[in-house]
Formats: sequence, structure tokens, C-alpha cells
Amino acid sequence: MSAKDAPETDLESIVIRVLIIDDDEAHAQAVAESLERVGCECKIATSGEQGAKLIERETADIVITDLRMDGVDGLSILRTAKEELPDAEVIVLTGHGSINSAVTAMQLGAYTYLTKPLDISELRNAVEKASTRVRLMRRNAELHRRLDEKFGFEGVIGNTPQMHKIVEKLKNVASTNSTVLIEGESGTGKELVARAIHQNSERKSKPFVPLNISALPDSILESELFGHEQGAFTGAVGKRIGKFEHANGGTLFLDEVGEMPMQTQIKLLRVLEDRKIARLGTNEEISLNVRLVAATNADLLEMVKTGTFRQDLYYRLSVVKIELPPLRERRGDIPLLTDHFLKELSAQYDKPYEGVSRAARRALMSYDWPGNIRQLRNAAERMLVLDTDGILDLDDLPEEIVPVAGPDGDSSYTSDRSGADFLIGRPFSEVERYYIERALDLADGKREEAANMLGIGERTLYRKLKEYQKQKEEQGGV
Repeated sequence: MSAKDAPETDLESIVIRVLIIDDDEAHAQAVAESLERVGCECKIATSGEQGAKLIERETADIVITDLRMDGVDGLSILRTAKEELPDAEVIVLTGHGSINSAVTAMQLGAYTYLTKPLDISELRNAVEKASTRVRLMRRNAELHRRLDEKFGFEGVIGNTPQMHKIVEKLKNVASTNSTVLIEGESGTGKELVARAIHQNSERKSKPFVPLNISALPDSILESELFGHEQGAFTGAVGKRIGKFEHANGGTLFLDEVGEMPMQTQIKLLRVLEDRKIARLGTNEEISLNVRLVAATNADLLEMVKTGTFRQDLYYRLSVVKIELPPLRERRGDIPLLTDHFLKELSAQYDKPYEGVSRAARRALMSYDWPGNIRQLRNAAERMLVLDTDGILDLDDLPEEIVPVAGPDGDSSYTSDRSGADFLIGRPFSEVERYYIERALDLADGKREEAANMLGIGERTLYRKLKEYQKQKEEQGGV
């Protein structure tokens, strides 16, 4: 994608659906006609009761309601809309004598209020402003849907072979109750994967409860997991419900499970086997229906060998094991993830941008990302927040990434160039071939992506590859 590429979804092409509720039918018709002239799709209800029914069974982006109506009034419509259509904006119409009620409507979440008789230009201006937010939300939702369909699974995004395998495994395991162990470096998205498993299971309407074991001192970990009764230990001034009980019916996610003390490991194993817990300070057992998903950035098998992690617990946790690769091993996903984060952040901060320069993309692709996806998202946020010209370029990159990009944005340049020193003094054709093959390697063989990285057309790249293949054949290669 070049810096000047148009966004994937044109905001102006998203049709805004407006529901007009007014017991003065002639007035409602006039409002509808004025908004239809500027491209809105309008529906009319001539009573509060009829409007409430339409809100309950149909969708709308903007609700325009008269405040004073017999039976179901405008405030009731506002409450119903906020409950049934939480993403919709509500505009309240009121007479000059009902300003206090209009202020109440604003406090209840109305977008704005307009006084009668209506100024058509004022009405259209209010609808246009409300539409901008609605369109951004709908585009963002559509983007997530398309990304999930094409590249991922509930926000787990990737188009590399490794990620395709992981997504397939997630789809298979989500519908089961199997215990899952997620392994990977910090920042690779272990909690995101755990949430995806939960959201695609029959437990999705029940709690997803995360607990980072490394963030808790050993002295309170068991209380956090199993709960306690009053007086169970010094400072236990009242009864506490633990994470297992809180997650009952849902999913408990234990992050950094390798940090768990041996004594707690024994108790956790017992809970997994018996499906029961007892709060600290009592022998009364409570039956549980909890799915456990654990995660670690440690090598648990190595810890088993050194005696710092129980072997029986390891096998109990790793019924299904998912290994998340570091970002440096799935570089082909970097452009996809970058675009995803930037679109998400652009909507969040209401800050549009025109595109990302080739030089910046090459720098992002070349960096090793020790902080993985979390670090990439932070970098994308920094680029967008600090940008002043609409083009996200090298000057917007975090300092730790900038040195990767050399003169003229050549991301093959690094502070340690020994890997390419053999090219010094070689013919230009050999240098060119080296970097074309390197780009294809970074892009996992995707020609379009490699061509973008190199700053050349895909047809040019295809022609070069044909030449290299011909040279191989002439030299007796395969």
C-alpha cells in the first residue's frame, strides 16, 4: 500500500439509517424528506409506542425523537434506544418550554437536542456530526469482521503459514472443554488467544477471569485463586470469593503459570482432578465448572527437568498446547498487523492518516521486535499520535526502530552489516538479486508484499524472478 492509497472503506459510502419518531406525522415526513435529500435512509414512527417497537426489532444508526408525546414519551424512547441500540445516537426535538427536559435527556445520553420549529440546516448539521461517529464505528466493526474472516479468529490476526495453523487449532479447540496451555514470549498475544477461545465457546456468556501469577506475592496467591473465610489468616477481615469461584461456568486464564510456587501447584492439580475447591479457612468444598487456560513464557519442560515445576501438573495443563511464534518469525504479518492497529487507533483518536511510507514499512519489517505484537501496537500508536503531515514516515518511528532504516530508507542497512559484507565489490545484478530474495524470504514468498518492500512493481519483480529461473536452468540448476 502506497502512502497515497485510499482507505479500504469510504466513510461517505456508508448509508446512515435514521428512525424519526414524532406524533405529528406531517412534521415527521418533512424531517425525513430533508434528510433523504442528503443520502440518509429514513423510517417514520408516528407514536412513541410504534417507535419503541421498531427500536426493539430493527436497527438504526440515529434516532430522532420528539420529547413530548402521549403514552411513551421521548425520554422513554431514549432509554429504550440506549438499551437496545447502544451504538446509535439519539437526537431529541423539543419546544422552547421543555428545555429542562431536554437537559435531562442530555444527561441520559442523548447526542444533542434541537428546538422547534426546526431549522433544517441545523438539523442536517447535527445529523452529519452524529453520522461521522456512527460511520467510523461501523467501518471499524466491518474491518474486524473482514480481518477475522480472511486473516484471523476473534482478533487473532495473521496470514503467515504459522498463524493459519494456529487459527485452525483454535477453531477446533474452542468448542471443547479441554485445558489449554499457551506458550510464547511476552507480548505475543497469549491473553488475546485465551479470550478468543472463550468467546468462541459455549461459555462465552459467562465470565472470563484473568490472573497474572507473576504479579502476586506468594503469600496471597492462594487466597486470590481459592478465596478465604473470615479469620483464615491475619488480615482476613471478611469472606473473599476467589478467581475460581468467580469464573464458575466460564474460563479462568492463569498467565505466567511457571511462576506458581510448588505448594500452590499441588493444590491446583487437585482442583483440576476433583473439580472442587475449598476456601482458605474451611473444609467445605465447592463444586466447579471452570475451563482453565494457562500461559507461560518459560520452558515448562525444562522446569520439570530441574524440579521447579510438577510433571503431573504440566501434562494436566497441556492437554492442548498452542505455541505462539515471536513476531520476528512471522514478519509477513507485520504489514497486516500495522494496518490493523493504525485503523483501530485512527478511529479511537479520531485522527485520520493518508498512509505509511515505503521506508517506514521496510524499517518495521526489518526490526526484530523483542516486545512482539505489544511493542508493534505501541509503535503504531506513537507514529499516529506524533504525525503532523498525514504520512507516517521514518521521522514518526520510535527511536529504537529508526536506526534499522539506513540512507534513503534502505531497511537492509543495520548497525551490524556483516551479514551482507560479501556483496561489497560484487556486480550490481548480484546485489539486486540478493535483496530480492531476502525480501521474498521476509514476505514468506508473497510477491506483492515483497514488491512493496522493495519499492518496485509486482510485474518487475515477476520478470526478475523469471530471469533468475532461466539463469538457473542454463547453469544446470533445478
